[in-house]
Amino acid sequence: MSKTMTAYKDKMKELSMISILCSCFYSEPPQKSIYHFQDMEVKELNKRASGQAYEITLKPPATNSSPEITARPSRKQVALYEHIMKKLKDAQRRRQFQETQALMALAKRREHERSVIHKVQEENNNFSRVAEERLTYKMEMNQENREALLAALKERLQEKVLSSLKDLTSMTHQIIYFT
Repeated sequence: MSKTMTAYKDKMKELSMISILCSCFYSEPPQKSIYHFQDMEVKELNKRASGQAYEITLKPPATNSSPEITARPSRKQVALYEHIMKKLKDAQRRRQFQETQALMALAKRREHERSVIHKVQEENNNFSRVAEERLTYKMEMNQENREALLAALKERLQEKVLSSLKDLTSMTHQIIYFT
């Protein structure tokens, strides 16, 4: 193992000597490559352990290259604009129609709810009125029955009083007669 280590050290010395010689022959460092595209410039930076690095520079936009804006649109553009406007108007009409349909359905539903509520209130009022009439009829019948019962009791009492008075008068007559 010591032989391999010494061989490795010798090799490293030789490599360092070669690199020194090479650097003497090439005194200028190698230029970094620069690539030019239409509107940008790419420079290659030093290679790194994580990969390569680049610097990208965007050129300012050329002022001459902007096209002139024409004053009049072409027939095709006008037709396209009219077509788009027609579609927008149709869409607006459809939205309005759907909105009115929804409002009409809502109004119809509310009217139905009102009629149902009115019908329920009417039935409740009728039930209350019928129940009140029945109650007053029963109370009147009870009152009439009570009055008839009291009249019958009074009549019986009067008959008993009269019969007892008759008996009493007849007894008094008999007592007087015997005396």
